[in-house]
Amino acid sequence: MFIAQGFKKENDFWKYLLGSILVFLGSLVGQIPLGLAVIITGFSTNKMPTSEKDLYAMFDSNLFLFLILISFVFAFLTLIFVVKKGHHQSFLSIVTSRNSIDWKRVFVAFTIWALFSSTLIVISYFTDSSQIQLQFNLVPFLLLVLITLVLMPIQTTTEELVFRGYLMQGFFNLSKNKWFPLVMTSVIFGVMHIFNPEVQKMGYLILVYYIGTGLFLGIITLMDEGTELAIGFHAANNMTAALLITSDFTVFKTYSVFKDLSEPSLDYEAFLPVFIIYPILIFVFSKIYKWSSWKEKLLGNHQED
Repeated sequence: MFIAQGFKKENDFWKYLLGSILVFLGSLVGQIPLGLAVIITGFSTNKMPTSEKDLYAMFDSNLFLFLILISFVFAFLTLIFVVKKGHHQSFLSIVTSRNSIDWKRVFVAFTIWALFSSTLIVISYFTDSSQIQLQFNLVPFLLLVLITLVLMPIQTTTEELVFRGYLMQGFFNLSKNKWFPLVMTSVIFGVMHIFNPEVQKMGYLILVYYIGTGLFLGIITLMDEGTELAIGFHAANNMTAALLITSDFTVFKTYSVFKDLSEPSLDYEAFLPVFIIYPILIFVFSKIYKWSSWKEKLLGNHQED
């Protein structure tokens, strides 16, 4: 049972809190290059950034994306250290319950979501090009592809292993049931996005989308006994967004193929994935991988297993 792989008497919950803090500190260390770049550029131009908009304006978007994603490399390495030295577990134990990582599962989830997302973007462009602008620029785009392929999977995998792996197991150790880790990791994952530009634009109700996404990723992790599907989905989601479409109100402003010119608004499209698309995906995955024992895997407790 994947969620119980960290279940040990010596793995008190305070260790997970401490481990999470260390991973966060690791990401802060990884932000030192960005901080130095801001200071050097600020002094050279005699203009220090006073807002998020100023910060974005200081750098080429590819360079800024690179500097942001570097922090996740440090977070990932710190997570490995925490799991191995702090909890005396193999790193594989927070990835999957299988004997090795099932890369086929990763690529299946990645392919399904990448194709779906890409198709929607292309259809939107040809349906109403007044809201989506073609901005393809070959050289910056190729550099963006390189940065995205190398660093973005590290970012998305780190987030999945922290929330759906490490913390999921930590909350199971605390509660000894499965619904509490599922709910807590989903809520924390959603709230972590509270400072995203789109939240400031559309209001806190958009957090329903982020919490719902966390819930979806948690469900497929528990049902599949591993994080492979969640890792593939998350990578496809972020990489598609970075390469195909950007806007002035998203976290990553990139040299993508398209730019969304529409004003962000809280409408049915924000909730469509949570209440329609994600349940369909869960159904599809359940058929592909023949999931069973839903109640036990999502709501069961330690004594029952």
